[in-house]
Amino acid sequence: MSLEGLLVLLIHAVIGPAAVFHALLYKRDSRSALGWIGFCLFFPLVGPLIYAVFGVNRVHTRARELKPPAHRSRLIAYELGETAASVTGQYQGIVNVGYCITGQPPRAGNAVQMLCNGEQIYPAMQTAIKQARHSIHLASYIFDTDQVGREFIALLQERVRAGVAVRVIVDGVGECYSWPRASKLLRRAGVPVAQFMPVRLLPPSLSINLRSHRKILVVDEQIGFTGGANIGSRHLVQDTSSKKRVADIHFRLQGPIAKDLNRLFLEDWRFLTGETVAASEPRAVPLESQGAQCRLISDGPNEDMDRLVMLYLGVISSAQQRISIMTPYFLPERELAAALRAAVLRGVEVRIVLPGQNNLPFVHWASQHMLGELLHWGVRVFYQPPPFVHSKLLLVDDDYSLIGSANLDARSLRLNFELGVEIFEHRLSQKLYAHFEQALARSREATMQDVLQRTVWQRARDASMALFAPYM
Repeated sequence: MSLEGLLVLLIHAVIGPAAVFHALLYKRDSRSALGWIGFCLFFPLVGPLIYAVFGVNRVHTRARELKPPAHRSRLIAYELGETAASVTGQYQGIVNVGYCITGQPPRAGNAVQMLCNGEQIYPAMQTAIKQARHSIHLASYIFDTDQVGREFIALLQERVRAGVAVRVIVDGVGECYSWPRASKLLRRAGVPVAQFMPVRLLPPSLSINLRSHRKILVVDEQIGFTGGANIGSRHLVQDTSSKKRVADIHFRLQGPIAKDLNRLFLEDWRFLTGETVAASEPRAVPLESQGAQCRLISDGPNEDMDRLVMLYLGVISSAQQRISIMTPYFLPERELAAALRAAVLRGVEVRIVLPGQNNLPFVHWASQHMLGELLHWGVRVFYQPPPFVHSKLLLVDDDYSLIGSANLDARSLRLNFELGVEIFEHRLSQKLYAHFEQALARSREATMQDVLQRTVWQRARDASMALFAPYM
């Protein structure tokens, strides 16, 4: 054996077991741990190095150091608890789960407006930006530098020149969908911007697998926007000449929930820049306040528990009549899939709407692998025709809605920084059900015949892709 070969073996003998030991200690998902261990053992040097870049969570420790003390959030919750409007009846279980996760009760006094596609989303966001007097806080996973993106940059530049405090967060991977990168154009325009874990060769990016998928816009701490939509012309679905159209829903939020979104943005800003920006304290909401009761759920690899997984489990187990899910990527954790099957056994109608044509074919193939089991247990699955539908929505019974940035896959529930907003309001729930029913009317329902007609090669392909579900 050559000296070079011996050196490689010696190095692997050190870093290989070290990577395996790290995966055993810190990977909470056993399938993910097993996959990484096998990869590190069977690919000398390359396996441990790739694990170091994609498999190690370097965010957790630093985020915990910068995170406000837990007792502070609990104190705020107790201060508000006596005056927050109560949610009673069948939804009390959901309220309790969310409170144990966040330390916060739902708070009343919110106005929530649904916006469909870029044709409604962008004018509403741009109007709010134009009217800003004190602060604009914007975070987006994808920030394209096409016509729509440049319109936003120009508006932000104008507000900076007017003396408004503007801060923008863009994800280091998400902004690579467009060139030149948004962060470069924003800096050139004089807009303060922070990149979430930018992709670099020197020094190398060692947390490239952990992304910020949150979409936030907060203006003057009073008006907030969140949902599934990024910034870019792809969300203009009426432009039929584009082959990359993406349909989505977003929400305009006004009231205490906007302040919660603002505080979450400022936590992320501090994490990225080290700058502490004071946010106004939450204000108690009188019992007689009208409007939707809302609660913010933030999640990410910096948390001690998988908050959104716990919330989904609590919400699904509380359903009595129906569960309606709309998501672009459906690769649920095993416990979530089991919870959906158990809901059907309790007599709950479970309907899931997915894109018929996914922009990530390998995710669609992995999702197909579990289709037969879901249909066998009575879960109804529907596929929407193009354009690609990127909406994220969970509706339970008549009065509960969960919106936000998270998909039902391991990447959103384990790896990404995400957010969700719980909304307890009958009127909004009915509007969202109408939107859901319109989607069903355009969709094709999957059947067991679809499963049985797949060739052995298609089944093998789907099963192979499903093996990688913990990493997608």
